[in-house]
Amino acid sequence: MEYIKQFDGYLLSTAKSQLDVDVIHHFLSEESYWAKGVPREIVEKSIAHSLCFGIYHSENMVGFARMITDHATSAYLADVFILPGHRGKGLSKWMVQCILEHPDLQGLRRMLLATRDAHGLYAQFGFTALDAPEVFMQLHRPGVYASPESK
Repeated sequence: MEYIKQFDGYLLSTAKSQLDVDVIHHFLSEESYWAKGVPREIVEKSIAHSLCFGIYHSENMVGFARMITDHATSAYLADVFILPGHRGKGLSKWMVQCILEHPDLQGLRRMLLATRDAHGLYAQFGFTALDAPEVFMQLHRPGVYASPESK
């Protein structure tokens, strides 16, 4: 079922049919620090397997986030962005609030995210540094999207 919220002339929706994959792919591959060079096929696959949130203004996509989740125990918030022309209006805060209020994300044991520069935003909603980072592990491949020629 589609989840819709409105705020100050903006619409948030979970309808994947409304997502502008061109906008998402461009931002992630060209402007983000975390997914630089990501192929469009990977963006499409990530959208297909996530709970996605699009923000729209005058029917144009201006923000995006996705929650990778099993809808029962855990979730990982990823690919959060607001396009530059719409920043400074409280949209990031509103989007995170809407995500955390989504009915399918209630009762989860753990939600995770990674950020280089938005700790203050997420702290407002109760996100903290890991209590025991020594129990978490990762397999990190930062160059996975680089072309074979650039490796």
